Amino acid sequence: MKAIVQDHYGDASSLRYDDIDRPEVGEDTVLVRVVAAGVDRGALHFMTGQPYLMRLGTGLRTPRVRVPGVSFAGRIEALGSNVTGFAVGDEVYGATRGTYAEYAVASPTKMAHKPAGLTFEEAAVLPYAAYAALQAVRDHGRVQPGDHVLVLGATGAVGSIVVQAAKAAGAEVTGVTGPRHQQDALSLGADHAIDYTREDFADGSHSFDVIVDVFGRTPVRRVRRALSPRGRLVIVGGEGDRWIGGTQRQLAAMLLSPFVSQSLRTFVAKEDTETLQHLNDLIAEGTVQPPRTRSHPLVDAANAVAALEKSSSPGRLVLTV
Repeated sequence: MKAIVQDHYGDASSLRYDDIDRPEVGEDTVLVRVVAAGVDRGALHFMTGQPYLMRLGTGLRTPRVRVPGVSFAGRIEALGSNVTGFAVGDEVYGATRGTYAEYAVASPTKMAHKPAGLTFEEAAVLPYAAYAALQAVRDHGRVQPGDHVLVLGATGAVGSIVVQAAKAAGAEVTGVTGPRHQQDALSLGADHAIDYTREDFADGSHSFDVIVDVFGRTPVRRVRRALSPRGRLVIVGGEGDRWIGGTQRQLAAMLLSPFVSQSLRTFVAKEDTETLQHLNDLIAEGTVQPPRTRSHPLVDAANAVAALEKSSSPGRLVLTV
């Protein structure tokens, strides 16, 4: 089968288009004929092996999984003998490793049926963002009707779903974005938008019940200034240096939380069917809209990844197979 392969960690130049063996389906897995694969920050971290801390799980010197990609949408080609709830030909989407290829093996516990109203391209960019966003809002932020919610990074892949999910939960939402994305935040349903280049959300003039910080760099002590005395801060990932990324902010929040009245949380998103089914419900209700996508053919994966590295392409990037 055709696939994108990398033999060493690196940027887009480390990728090559090649022929490799088709993966074999196991008793508890399914074989998916990939139609589209998301090009996202999660896949980029696996590809570059940065922050270096993650290499303890992905391979110290070279990637254990040679085919990049973590999100997919496609059709089931074959089923393992123990798999139930799915059938050959079903249109599905979810997460697995090695999605930049014509075929990928996936666990049925990490995927769901694709919403009928979404294209394969729209569905392919959703899984990883949905896992993080919906679990942040529902499980860790515990957003309730009437809550005042602040979303840092409100128009990114994760943040855009956080905004919509928080609105669906009945919250009043304020999105923090750059100057070019104010209208985008409002179009997602945010009640207010803050341009971080012109206004300090942590100046003490605003107080929020829940703050969802998506891949931010703001120190925890500053974020807490905008949090109500018994508010809930949820840190979703983080960006930082090449060694440990944003882990220092997450550790700071975890260590401080037992000693303050505020709840300071971080988490590792679960790749589960339940979260995708929740997303399916929100999409069916019309409370979460599919993102704009920009497609590249599989053979052009290196250029798509380069565009993501430079953040030079509008919309969510997807590979079509």
